[in-house]
Amino acid sequence: MELINLLSQADRQLGRLDMYSEYIPNIDLFISMHILKEATQSSKIEGTKTNIEDALMDKEDLDLEKRDDWDEVQNYILALNSAIMRLKDLPFSSRLIRDTHKILLDGVRGKHKHPGEFRTSQNWIGGANIKDAKFIPPVHTSVQDLMGDLENFAHNEESYFPILLKTALVHYQFETIHPFLDGNGRVGRLLIPLYLVEKGILKKPMLYLSDFFERNRLLYYDNLTRVRENDDIIQWFKFFLVGIIETAKNSIETFDKILKLQKEVEVKVQSLGSRSRNAQIVVNYLFEHPRLNAQKVKELTGLSLPSVYKLIEDLKSLNILNELSRKKRNKNYMFSAYVSLFENK
Repeated sequence: MELINLLSQADRQLGRLDMYSEYIPNIDLFISMHILKEATQSSKIEGTKTNIEDALMDKEDLDLEKRDDWDEVQNYILALNSAIMRLKDLPFSSRLIRDTHKILLDGVRGKHKHPGEFRTSQNWIGGANIKDAKFIPPVHTSVQDLMGDLENFAHNEESYFPILLKTALVHYQFETIHPFLDGNGRVGRLLIPLYLVEKGILKKPMLYLSDFFERNRLLYYDNLTRVRENDDIIQWFKFFLVGIIETAKNSIETFDKILKLQKEVEVKVQSLGSRSRNAQIVVNYLFEHPRLNAQKVKELTGLSLPSVYKLIEDLKSLNILNELSRKKRNKNYMFSAYVSLFENK
């Protein structure tokens, strides 16, 4: 009964979250920031240290030691966006998973570990070598068959099984098979929104559990281990559903705050009189790309550079833009009030 109750709550919260995709006309702008947050949190679990503000920077503006981490986050964004687009003509499948993995590891750490290919050798989790490993996944010769089973289970319509529990089981099974030499954690977390979108639970990829898994990292690993060692799938289901409920609630709260901020900013922009039209063009861009420079404002508005700098000063005075650095040339500006809504949630 406890599991049924959690399942009911999770369904209800996802239904509330999904409503936003119907009633907010520019929902894709907001989703792009959720994807950015997901990319930084999922990569953080793997030891990558890029935060949201770093991820919004141009690569050449970052310190050299931060650039590899930045690349991994950008790859995650590309991989997720590509996978969502591919769902239109390719079902949730081993092929989709392999293609997504290939993008994820392109040119970053793990690039030599056969991106886009299931492993052909044994791997392990934890420990200096296989002898003291915390977990040893199935032998590589069985990976193809096991992934085939996973794919069949994901699309089995004959035996009823609640989609959210199915999603939990797909994630658990993928992580247990560990079909790649590297990147299994990130791909496994990425499969969650993919599967929910394909099954029509969500119209848009609006739910990302990496932040919940990161904040409860030990419980995440412990609950996966409990299934493997004690056959305790119920505890994993409970943990997963609590994650969905909490994450959906947080996402709804964030969307509400975004809508409130949007209205507040519109009022501020109207106070600029004849300059409000160009200011609104810049603000619309900021809700998708919260960082820009004078050149981008010029490109968006067609204004002369003196007029661009006057507009930027207006937006700074309204606390819409914040200057990121004190350098005299090529200054960058951030829509900090917007970015802060996605931090520490």
